[in-house]
Amino acid sequence: MPTLNWLGKAVGRELEDLSRHDKWLCMMYPRLRLLHRLLAQDGVIFVSIDDVEVTNLRLIMDEIFGKHRFIAQLIWKSRQNKDNRNITNVSIDHEYVLCYGQQLRGCLRKTDQYKNPDNDPRGPWTSANMAGLATEEARPNLHYDLVDPNTGINYGRPIKGWRYDRNTMAKLIADNRILWPPTPQGRPRKKQFLSELSGEYTGYSSIIGEDFYTRNGTNEQLQIWGEVKFDFPKSVGLIQELLEQATDKDSIILDSFAGSGTTAHAVLNLNKKDGGNRKFILIEMMDYAETITAERVRRVISGYGEGKNVASGTGGGFDFYEIGAPLMENGVLNENISTAKIRRYVWYMETHDVPMEGMGEEDFLGIFQQTAYYFHYRPKEATLLDEDYLATITEKAESYVIYADRCLLSEEFMVRHHIVFKKIPRDIAVL
Repeated sequence: MPTLNWLGKAVGRELEDLSRHDKWLCMMYPRLRLLHRLLAQDGVIFVSIDDVEVTNLRLIMDEIFGKHRFIAQLIWKSRQNKDNRNITNVSIDHEYVLCYGQQLRGCLRKTDQYKNPDNDPRGPWTSANMAGLATEEARPNLHYDLVDPNTGINYGRPIKGWRYDRNTMAKLIADNRILWPPTPQGRPRKKQFLSELSGEYTGYSSIIGEDFYTRNGTNEQLQIWGEVKFDFPKSVGLIQELLEQATDKDSIILDSFAGSGTTAHAVLNLNKKDGGNRKFILIEMMDYAETITAERVRRVISGYGEGKNVASGTGGGFDFYEIGAPLMENGVLNENISTAKIRRYVWYMETHDVPMEGMGEEDFLGIFQQTAYYFHYRPKEATLLDEDYLATITEKAESYVIYADRCLLSEEFMVRHHIVFKKIPRDIAVL
């Protein structure tokens, strides 16, 4: 059933007014359920939202994607300058990005501070803090005086103690890992070696998009179009930052609310940057899909701007499609769609295999994994699966899936001959 028809039944006559929370949720829920089905097992979904609906969105995301898949509620500082027009005298300078999936990559660890001025055979190192974080009441074993065994200088103890207990500290001293200051007023520190790092990435801050404000997105529009076609757009840099956290060079990125095409712009930039082969799918139901969304992608690929603001093209390509007529109308097959297209659709939904050239002209669709598929359908008459129809089947297979309007074969007969009957249109899978 088309979404608008479903919404009309779900929320009543005031469908066009989605300001009420229940109506907004009715609009979002089926879309998120579908996106959950499309999300790869190791995939990540980002949903941008403001203060008004973030609480409600979090609840339905927990239900659909699972609380165990929640990664973070990221905070995007979207506004660079304060908004003095708000009647509450509070400038709302941020939005949220809810993130569900497995995990993010993290930020590339900075290693410039690792040096080896004393030619330590263990390699480059940096000076690391050893002051603790616990009170004496909580961790009494971390509160003790630290003394340099060579000079006898007593450095006392920090207010929150040391980071290591006496035994661990003794091992660090024996391994010549402590940097001793020349006076008691100094604070001993530890040699932290580059080779000891657990990986090349460190944590990703929950405060995201530094310097990627909506005004950056506005300036990008001016550079591409010479005018602003969208209000409060997201910056390409923000989307690119998120993609770097959640994709590899061969990922497929889906944006179901494509708008001006910022996501495609970010994917193309990222592919150009690291030589990746990421693919994007944009979905936009508004009438500007061709003139703005797709046109922006064309300009990014070929290059845009003038003078010092010129941006060279990223290269790449894409296809543009308009959605066709619905497969079903009021519970019956749409007779405006050709039988050949319906058969090709059924084949794909059954097998997830691309239909072969010419498929769909006959009832027999093909054999997939030793199962033969038949779609016995006539637009103007009811079809039967009976012994007379079986006599027309010549393909040999281990099992058979046959679509028809009615079945006159007994259950015992079908089990014995490995036949599965599917009723038209009830058993046709629809996304």
